Amino acid sequence: MAIDIARAADTAKALAPAPTLKGVHHSAFRCRDAEETRQFYEDILGLPLKAALVFEEEPGSGRPIPYMHLFFELGDGNYVAFFDVPEGAHSGKFKMKWGMDLHFAMEAESHEAMMAFKARLDAAGIPCFGPIDHHFVHSIYFYDPNGINVEITCRDAQHDAIMAQEAASAAEVIAAWTARTAAQKTANLAQSSKP
Repeated sequence: MAIDIARAADTAKALAPAPTLKGVHHSAFRCRDAEETRQFYEDILGLPLKAALVFEEEPGSGRPIPYMHLFFELGDGNYVAFFDVPEGAHSGKFKMKWGMDLHFAMEAESHEAMMAFKARLDAAGIPCFGPIDHHFVHSIYFYDPNGINVEITCRDAQHDAIMAQEAASAAEVIAAWTARTAAQKTANLAQSSKP
Protein backbone atom coordinates (compact mmCIF):
# COMPACT_ATOMS: atom_id res chain seq x y z
CA MET A 1 0.00 0.00 0.00
CA ALA A 2 1.53 3.29 -1.11
CA ILE A 3 1.13 6.32 1.12
CA ASP A 4 0.98 9.83 -0.30
CA ILE A 5 3.57 11.38 2.03
CA ALA A 6 2.99 14.95 0.81
CA ARG A 7 -0.73 14.64 1.55
CA ALA A 8 -0.03 13.02 4.93
CA ALA A 9 2.41 15.82 5.80
CA ASP A 10 -0.18 18.48 4.89
CA THR A 11 -2.71 16.73 7.15
CA ALA A 12 -0.19 16.47 9.99
CA LYS A 13 0.62 20.20 9.76
CA ALA A 14 -3.04 20.94 10.51
CA LEU A 15 -2.92 18.90 13.74
CA ALA A 16 -1.56 19.93 17.11
CA PRO A 17 2.25 19.87 17.24
CA ALA A 18 3.72 16.37 17.49
CA PRO A 19 4.90 15.33 20.96
CA THR A 20 8.66 15.35 21.47
CA LEU A 21 10.51 12.11 20.84
CA LYS A 22 13.25 12.00 23.47
CA GLY A 23 15.64 9.73 21.61
CA VAL A 24 16.12 6.45 19.80
CA HIS A 25 15.32 3.57 22.16
CA HIS A 26 16.83 1.06 19.74
CA SER A 27 17.66 0.46 16.13
CA ALA A 28 17.18 -3.16 15.05
CA PHE A 29 18.85 -5.17 12.31
CA ARG A 30 18.88 -8.78 11.19
CA CYS A 31 21.87 -10.89 12.20
CA ARG A 32 23.34 -14.06 10.80
CA ASP A 33 24.02 -15.64 14.19
CA ALA A 34 23.21 -14.48 17.73
CA GLU A 35 26.47 -15.67 19.31
CA GLU A 36 28.66 -14.25 16.55
CA THR A 37 26.85 -10.93 16.88
CA ARG A 38 27.22 -11.03 20.68
CA GLN A 39 30.95 -11.62 20.36
CA PHE A 40 31.32 -8.64 18.03
CA TYR A 41 29.20 -6.11 19.93
CA GLU A 42 29.97 -7.22 23.49
CA ASP A 43 33.50 -8.63 23.37
CA ILE A 44 35.00 -6.37 20.70
CA LEU A 45 32.99 -3.12 20.99
CA GLY A 46 32.28 -3.44 24.72
CA LEU A 47 28.50 -3.01 24.56
CA PRO A 48 26.87 -5.04 27.35
CA LEU A 49 24.28 -7.61 26.28
CA LYS A 50 21.11 -6.63 28.14
CA ALA A 51 18.57 -9.04 26.67
CA ALA A 52 18.40 -12.21 24.60
CA LEU A 53 14.68 -12.82 24.08
CA VAL A 54 13.26 -15.89 22.34
CA PHE A 55 9.85 -15.67 20.69
CA GLU A 56 7.86 -18.28 18.79
CA GLU A 57 5.64 -16.11 16.57
CA GLU A 58 5.81 -12.99 14.48
CA PRO A 59 4.52 -9.92 16.33
CA GLY A 60 1.19 -8.69 15.04
CA SER A 61 0.46 -11.57 12.69
CA GLY A 62 0.85 -14.48 15.10
CA ARG A 63 2.52 -16.48 12.31
CA PRO A 64 4.67 -19.23 13.81
CA ILE A 65 8.27 -18.10 13.33
CA PRO A 66 10.85 -18.68 16.05
CA TYR A 67 13.40 -15.89 16.49
CA MET A 68 15.74 -14.32 19.01
CA HIS A 69 15.87 -10.58 19.71
CA LEU A 70 19.16 -9.26 21.16
CA PHE A 71 19.70 -5.87 22.84
CA PHE A 72 23.11 -4.28 23.46
CA GLU A 73 23.20 -1.17 25.64
CA LEU A 74 24.91 2.05 24.63
CA GLY A 75 26.35 4.49 27.16
CA ASP A 76 23.28 6.75 26.98
CA GLY A 77 20.90 3.92 27.97
CA ASN A 78 19.66 3.32 24.42
CA TYR A 79 20.24 0.12 22.46
CA VAL A 80 21.35 -1.46 19.23
CA ALA A 81 19.29 -4.60 18.63
CA PHE A 82 19.34 -7.63 16.34
CA PHE A 83 16.97 -10.33 15.15
CA ASP A 84 18.32 -13.87 14.68
CA VAL A 85 15.60 -15.37 12.46
CA PRO A 86 16.53 -18.76 11.00
CA GLU A 87 13.54 -18.67 8.62
CA GLY A 88 14.54 -17.13 5.33
CA ALA A 89 18.18 -16.69 6.36
CA HIS A 90 20.56 -16.95 3.41
CA SER A 91 23.99 -15.58 2.64
CA GLY A 92 22.61 -12.84 0.38
CA LYS A 93 20.98 -11.12 3.35
CA PHE A 94 24.37 -10.67 5.01
CA LYS A 95 26.49 -9.31 2.18
CA MET A 96 28.27 -6.03 2.91
CA LYS A 97 25.86 -3.16 2.47
CA TRP A 98 26.97 0.11 0.94
CA GLY A 99 27.11 2.75 3.69
CA MET A 100 24.78 5.01 1.71
CA ASP A 101 22.17 2.24 1.70
CA LEU A 102 22.54 1.25 5.35
CA HIS A 103 24.76 2.23 8.22
CA PHE A 104 24.41 3.39 11.76
CA ALA A 105 26.67 5.62 13.82
CA MET A 106 27.51 5.36 17.50
CA GLU A 107 29.00 8.41 19.19
CA ALA A 108 32.27 8.25 21.11
CA GLU A 109 32.84 10.77 23.89
CA SER A 110 35.97 12.22 22.28
CA HIS A 111 38.35 12.00 19.34
CA GLU A 112 40.76 10.07 21.55
CA ALA A 113 38.05 7.52 22.44
CA MET A 114 37.16 7.12 18.76
CA MET A 115 40.82 6.51 17.92
CA ALA A 116 41.06 3.98 20.78
CA PHE A 117 38.24 2.06 19.07
CA LYS A 118 40.17 2.22 15.80
CA ALA A 119 43.26 0.79 17.52
CA ARG A 120 41.12 -1.93 19.13
CA LEU A 121 39.55 -2.89 15.79
CA ASP A 122 42.94 -2.85 14.05
CA ALA A 123 44.43 -5.08 16.77
CA ALA A 124 41.49 -7.51 16.40
CA GLY A 125 42.12 -7.71 12.64
CA ILE A 126 38.86 -5.98 11.72
CA PRO A 127 39.33 -3.69 8.71
CA CYS A 128 38.60 -0.12 9.74
CA PHE A 129 39.07 3.06 7.77
CA GLY A 130 39.26 6.67 8.80
CA PRO A 131 39.20 8.93 10.55
CA ILE A 132 37.27 10.99 8.03
CA ASP A 133 36.62 14.66 8.69
CA HIS A 134 32.95 15.36 7.87
CA HIS A 135 33.28 18.96 9.06
CA PHE A 136 30.77 18.67 11.94
CA VAL A 137 31.89 15.17 13.03
CA HIS A 138 34.91 12.90 12.57
CA SER A 139 34.31 9.20 11.91
CA ILE A 140 35.77 5.74 11.52
CA TYR A 141 33.97 2.97 9.60
CA PHE A 142 33.97 -0.83 9.64
CA TYR A 143 31.64 -3.77 8.99
CA ASP A 144 30.01 -6.04 11.54
CA PRO A 145 29.63 -9.80 10.88
CA ASN A 146 26.19 -9.17 9.35
CA GLY A 147 27.46 -6.93 6.54
CA ILE A 148 26.25 -3.74 8.26
CA ASN A 149 28.42 -0.67 7.87
CA VAL A 150 29.08 0.67 11.38
CA GLU A 151 30.40 4.15 12.15
CA ILE A 152 31.94 5.44 15.35
CA THR A 153 31.90 9.20 15.35
CA CYS A 154 32.82 12.11 17.58
CA ARG A 155 31.60 15.66 17.42
CA ASP A 156 33.83 18.43 16.15
CA ALA A 157 34.48 21.24 18.63
CA GLN A 158 32.28 23.47 16.40
CA HIS A 159 29.54 20.84 15.99
CA ASP A 160 26.66 22.82 17.49
CA ALA A 161 27.51 26.05 15.65
CA ILE A 162 27.87 24.18 12.35
CA MET A 163 24.53 22.40 12.82
CA ALA A 164 22.78 25.68 13.72
CA GLN A 165 24.17 27.28 10.57
CA GLU A 166 23.09 24.28 8.47
CA ALA A 167 19.58 24.28 9.98
CA ALA A 168 19.06 27.88 8.89
CA SER A 169 19.27 26.92 5.20
CA ALA A 170 18.17 23.25 5.23
CA ALA A 171 14.73 23.81 3.63
CA GLU A 172 16.20 25.82 0.76
CA VAL A 173 18.97 23.26 0.21
CA ILE A 174 16.39 20.44 0.00
CA ALA A 175 14.26 22.43 -2.46
CA ALA A 176 17.26 23.05 -4.71
CA TRP A 177 18.35 19.41 -4.49
CA THR A 178 14.84 18.19 -5.33
CA ALA A 179 14.70 20.45 -8.40
CA ARG A 180 18.17 19.28 -9.49
CA THR A 181 17.54 15.53 -9.08
CA ALA A 182 13.80 14.99 -9.68
CA ALA A 183 14.04 14.02 -13.35
CA GLN A 184 16.88 11.54 -12.76
CA LYS A 185 15.12 9.90 -9.79
CA THR A 186 11.82 9.68 -11.68
CA ALA A 187 13.54 8.02 -14.63
CA ASN A 188 15.52 5.60 -12.44
CA LEU A 189 12.53 4.60 -10.35
CA ALA A 190 10.35 4.09 -13.46
CA GLN A 191 13.08 1.96 -15.04
CA SER A 192 13.53 -0.19 -11.91
CA SER A 193 9.78 -0.89 -11.66
CA LYS A 194 9.63 -2.50 -15.12
CA PRO A 195 9.40 -6.32 -15.07
